[in-house]
Formats: sequence, C-alpha cells, structure tokens
Amino acid sequence: MTAFDADVVIVGGGPVGLVTAIEARLAGLDALVLERHPGVVDKACGEGLMPGALPLLARLGVDPEGMPLRGVSYRSASGAADHRFAGPAGRGVRRTVLHAALRARALAAGARVERMRVTELATDADGVTVGGIRSRWLVGADGLHSTVRRLAGLAGRAGGVHRFGYVRHYALAPWTDLVEVHWSPRVEIYVTPVAPGLVGFAMLGPRRIAFDEALAELPELCARVTGAEHASSLAGAGPLRQRAVAPSRGRVLLVGDASGYVDAITGEGLRLGFAQARAAIASLTGGPAYAPEWRRITRGFRVTASVLVGAAGTPLRRAIVPAARRLPRLYGAIVEQLAR
Repeated sequence: MTAFDADVVIVGGGPVGLVTAIEARLAGLDALVLERHPGVVDKACGEGLMPGALPLLARLGVDPEGMPLRGVSYRSASGAADHRFAGPAGRGVRRTVLHAALRARALAAGARVERMRVTELATDADGVTVGGIRSRWLVGADGLHSTVRRLAGLAGRAGGVHRFGYVRHYALAPWTDLVEVHWSPRVEIYVTPVAPGLVGFAMLGPRRIAFDEALAELPELCARVTGAEHASSLAGAGPLRQRAVAPSRGRVLLVGDASGYVDAITGEGLRLGFAQARAAIASLTGGPAYAPEWRRITRGFRVTASVLVGAAGTPLRRAIVPAARRLPRLYGAIVEQLAR
C-alpha cells in the first residue's frame, strides 16, 4: 500500500489556498499547505470582497474586520455612474487582515502549513509527489505566475494587452461606502476603504507607468490624497493576463489566479477563487467533476471581463463611463451579476 503524507497538498498559502485547506478539513481530508513565504503575506491586489464572497467565508467560520461596501461607482472626467447593491453589502478588507484570519482558521481546523518553495512535481495513477511529499491530490493555488500550472503542463499562451497592477494605501478617513473606479485615458484606479483610517488605491495600467504620474491625471483623487501619508509601500504585480489550457489534469487541480486570469477590472477575483476552492475539494469527495464546475463558476466573469478589458484597450475606453450613465439598468445588472 502506498503511504501518503496528506490527502491533499495545496501549493500556495494565500487566501484562496487557505480557503482550499479549510474546505478540505471540513470534508474530512488531511490538508497540507506549502507556502514559500513565512507568516502573513501582503501583495498587490484589490481588497474589496464583493457581497457574494462574504457568505462563502461565513460558511467557513471566517469574518474579517473591514469597511462596508454598498456599491460601485464608475467615475471619469465626464461624470459618475453609481450603483448601490440591491442586497447585502460587501466589505473592504486589508489583505493582511484577511490573510491572518484565514490562516488562523485553517490552523484551527487542523490544516498543516509548511514553508517550502516548490520546484518540481511528479504525478502517477495513485497520487502526486512534490518536494519529497506524497499526496493523493495536489491543488495549485500559487497565483498569477503559478509554478504548479507550468510543471503540470497546463500553462497556456495569454495574448492581448498585458496590463499590470499597482497598490498603495493612504492614511485617510474613507469618504464613501462605494468602490470607486476612476477612469483616466491610460489607467483605472480602484479606491477601496479597508479600515476607519485607511484607503487602498489599486491601479491597473501599462507596465512602466509611474503611480504618481497616473494619479495626476485624476484631479478628484489628487485632491483627496494631498497631504495624506502613505500607509504602505508601492507594490506591483503582473502581467495580469494569464491563461491555463485547462483547470485540471489528472490529480492536479488549479484554483484562483493559477487557473487563469483575465484582469481585476471587475473586482471579483476572491469570490471566484473561494468558489473554485469549494468545487475543487467537492470533486475529490464524490461531487461533480471539477473542470465543468470551474467553467460554470467562471463563465459570466470571463465573458464580462474580456469585453471590458477589450474595450479598455481601444478608443471605446472613453465611452465606458458615459455608457454606464446612459444605461443605468444595464450597468446595474452587470454589477449585480458580478457582485454575487
């Protein structure tokens, strides 16, 4: 009989990887998380949990502190288009706060977390071996530039415009309970309140654009941050557009950004990642096959995000906010679909 060190090894100890570990423990599986960084890890990402993400976390016994998010506002020099959620609010949560809450819950649930950089893996009919560790299944939750995706032969070619993300926090009292998305000719800046005296600015744009230079193109935001202290160093990530040829192969499954990523333009990456984690573990314990469930979960996001990202890279970019203002019902319907 083959000896296993764990039922499932999860490579990547970020929020989606930790949710995968909690799901595994709730399903009665022995879970081991391999993460190359120690402790709680910060990174460049959007920090808005859409309303659909909060019930997924509550089911796991996780309720991180943050600020209520009651809708989305698209803003440009031509005006603003606001939509308030029809149902419960979302929440702005600092990445480190969310990570700490999920890590504590995973450990309390009995998951193990070990520090390791994964550089190789081998699969066979019975299981997966990674770094000398033997498991029945392996879940890659190791982000945009997933090593598991590459080693498993699942990396696809991502065409189109390559955009990058940059994040900085300001010591400011939040002035709104909406996620503000400010559109300039070159970038979008997502403004998310994450604590009573803390606001996150996440910018999407070209690789080498200077954050302050891009911010200067948005006078409304410049006025907000004048004199405000930086509460975090500028962090970056990208290129954001990544693709997998499939979300699984044999005994290897991909969740979160590792399974393919279009853009953060719709602000729902965590909700999708949490739903994928649940579907992945369910597939290991008699539930529906993972690949079709992954496609079902991500279908609406992939279509909407691809359309928005495509438009943002063309002269149609200038029409996005005016169109949202002229068609509030359509705009609202899109926001509601993405939020839940």
